[in-house]
Amino acid sequence: MDAYAQAGVNRLSFGVQSLEPRVLAALGRTHNPENVLLAVTNARAAGIKRLNLDLIYGTPGESIDDWRATLEGVIALAPEHISAYALTVEPATPFGQRVASGEEGPDDDRQADAYLLAEGLLKAAGYNWYEISNWSLAGEECRHNLVYWLGGDFATVGCAAHGHSGGRRWWNVRTPERFIERVETGRDCISGSEEIEAGLRLEEAFSLRLRTRAGVTPSEAAESVVRDLIDGGLAKWVPSAAGAAGPRESEARRALVLTPQGRLVATDVTARLLLAGAAVR
Repeated sequence: MDAYAQAGVNRLSFGVQSLEPRVLAALGRTHNPENVLLAVTNARAAGIKRLNLDLIYGTPGESIDDWRATLEGVIALAPEHISAYALTVEPATPFGQRVASGEEGPDDDRQADAYLLAEGLLKAAGYNWYEISNWSLAGEECRHNLVYWLGGDFATVGCAAHGHSGGRRWWNVRTPERFIERVETGRDCISGSEEIEAGLRLEEAFSLRLRTRAGVTPSEAAESVVRDLIDGGLAKWVPSAAGAAGPRESEARRALVLTPQGRLVATDVTARLLLAGAAVR
């Protein structure tokens, strides 16, 4: 921690996932809740001023009370930023293989209840939602991730890293061994690349901004679909966000932003808007 701080690192992210030992065991994680407190304490002692704690909800066997205890425990540690992600099943992982063999997988309804609980507790504790799975104290949004979500350019550092510049996207070799070998032999670490055509760039930018509190502008959203979304409680018009402002936020004085219920079905909402001609006008 001291070495990081002395090198100028001012933000760390810890993969907490849960503060319930049996949930950690179900996830195959080897740390315990005491490690989390120790890590946060050491980071603060070293002078790291910005911390994010990552959580996972919806693990089979995790009760809503388990999840509440994790949220309350993490809030008590007072990080500047909290991320909460729904557990997903990746086929190639041990968990994915167990689910494929008949073991219980994540339940959509329980995950929805867990998400709404997180939104309520985090908001009450002063954490502002600004992207589907991310909340922060005022001014503590993750600038790194905002570059992705708002369509900026970013470089690659490390194995499997992705980069983007001016409509070109590229990615490095996936494994640490191959990455190290290429660095040591002075070879390029890029594994592949693609040029993103203009229409797809617009769709991607639209889809990513809709996931944030920047939202999308009136000129980008099909009016008939917007009416249905608002009537269904899935979206609302708000003043353009300042904390996570999109590139066109000065163009209109309001933005269409998903409600907590709308965030639960963000993929479907985005698809409806795109099919209606949003983002390509």
